[in-house]
Amino acid sequence: MPPTNASKAHRRTAREHLAGNLVLMRRERGWSQEDLALEAGLHRTFVAHVERGARNISLDNIEKLAVVLGVETYCLLRPSSSAE
Repeated sequence: MPPTNASKAHRRTAREHLAGNLVLMRRERGWSQEDLALEAGLHRTFVAHVERGARNISLDNIEKLAVVLGVETYCLLRPSSSAE
């Protein structure tokens, strides 16, 4: 019998992976949300909303964040044991 939605363990969404990875990578660099936003050409409150998973972010903006963090874009979306 296939598992039902109620019996499945919570699977993190891409938005949750992005939020966790973004916070982790930003903190590893000792940057504030404002530092990251300024470098990426985004607003600080937008970065804060993305880190809380409250905003739907475009691929273009994910790429901007990845570039300033010095990682491949997919790294922000992949599951990370340290961000879980």
